[in-house]
Amino acid sequence: MASLLEIKDVTKTFGAVVANDRISLEVKPGEIVALLGENGAGKSTLVKAVFGLVRPDSGEIKVKGEALEFGDTAGAIRRGVGMVHQHFQLVPVMSVTENIILGDEPRRAGFISMKKAREEVLALVEKYGLEVDPDAIVEDLPVGTAQRVEILKALRKDVDLLILDEPTAVLTPQETDELLQVLRNLAAKGVGILFITHKLREVIAVADRIVVLRGGKLAGVTTPKESDESDLAQMMVGRAVVLQVDKGEAKPSTVALEVKDLRVLDDRKLEAVKGISFQVHSGEILGIAGVEGNGQRELVEAICAMRSRVSGEVIVTGKPLANMRPKQAHLAGVSHIPEDREKDGLVSSYSIADNLVLNRFDQAPYARGWIRDLDAVDENGAALVKTFDIRTPSHRNPASSLSGGNRQKVVVARELSQNLPVVVAAQPTRGVDVGSIEFIHQQLINARDNGAAVLLVSAELDEVLSLADRVAVISGGKIVATVDAEGADRNYIGRLMAGLKE
Repeated sequence: MASLLEIKDVTKTFGAVVANDRISLEVKPGEIVALLGENGAGKSTLVKAVFGLVRPDSGEIKVKGEALEFGDTAGAIRRGVGMVHQHFQLVPVMSVTENIILGDEPRRAGFISMKKAREEVLALVEKYGLEVDPDAIVEDLPVGTAQRVEILKALRKDVDLLILDEPTAVLTPQETDELLQVLRNLAAKGVGILFITHKLREVIAVADRIVVLRGGKLAGVTTPKESDESDLAQMMVGRAVVLQVDKGEAKPSTVALEVKDLRVLDDRKLEAVKGISFQVHSGEILGIAGVEGNGQRELVEAICAMRSRVSGEVIVTGKPLANMRPKQAHLAGVSHIPEDREKDGLVSSYSIADNLVLNRFDQAPYARGWIRDLDAVDENGAALVKTFDIRTPSHRNPASSLSGGNRQKVVVARELSQNLPVVVAAQPTRGVDVGSIEFIHQQLINARDNGAAVLLVSAELDEVLSLADRVAVISGGKIVATVDAEGADRNYIGRLMAGLKE
């Protein structure tokens, strides 16, 4: 069978960084090809080159035997290439129909015909089995339905090749399973699919072939029949990786963190946290599971005194925490691994050593009164770089010189090395590679076993279920259920995450 997509020796550099190094792959009609790799492996750069969003330095890209001109997105679309981006390209205040036809509106007598547009959308829904209401407003849709709108928008162009960049990043397990079935249905109709994900379970479930990139180079090509998750992780990282968290039984003792009837507003001054209460004991991990945007960010920021509380209490080791006093939260015993390490976790221009004492630079032994002890900062930096396996030539280098995974290790090292009684970890492995994930997970387990009360907030349900001792499900700004993680029903939790009744 002739190839639908042929990529031959594509190379792309950004300054001194080689994002793609002579990469070749192909996709046949009706085939699902998964593109795997660590962050920075070159996956997104490669698919953006196919869609014309990135101009390669050399190589060749053919669709249905015809060479694509580099940097020509319109030409890629004309050849039948569609792309569903990692971050939705939808206008929230517009309807489903308006979003799908945007930029290519059907007309009658020179005027946009919404009736014809609606008919087109209904025909697409029926053809591809993607159930959506053409009249619904996008901002009112669940995330999984918005994903369907994105796919329909791409399919409207008579797509032969569909590229999906991390399409399941914000979906519930049920929505993910539905999307994977949609991909199978599309492949059965002859559509070729190039599918980027970091979730190995999905790759095994849906791919016909798996292409693995490592460090910008092609590391290997395999199939689900020939490989399991451990094999794929090893291909991605270049070494054996422990995927299953090795943890003993939790030994919870006294309550170290208590949240009482907490109410918090989001940036639009709307109530995002609606009367949440829970306790976390020393020696346990409580995981907060939920689809992003259900109040998790506001909850974490309020607990860490970074966002004002409308009402309610945060109590750390029996003492109420002051509102909007981040330094007081740290002094009270709260370690915070923020979800956005660049914004809230690091000062990129500072040295790694300085970042490792960022929230205690004015405390002994790193300062004596108004005078900083630079030798103590330096010694601490050297020790933590070694202990937490931060890959750098020197702890004196700026944090900006580190990869994403190593930047996250700096944040984790700073927060966990202090052995504070409460650890709040928000999306602790977001944007880091499989090897770093393994390491960070073990550090959180170690913190628990050393007596810390760990609050884990993650959009990755697999991460929550593997690390947590108890799981609290958040939906619509409320905790809708709390269950023991051991033996927890993944589908049951997924339904609760989606806002469905127990």
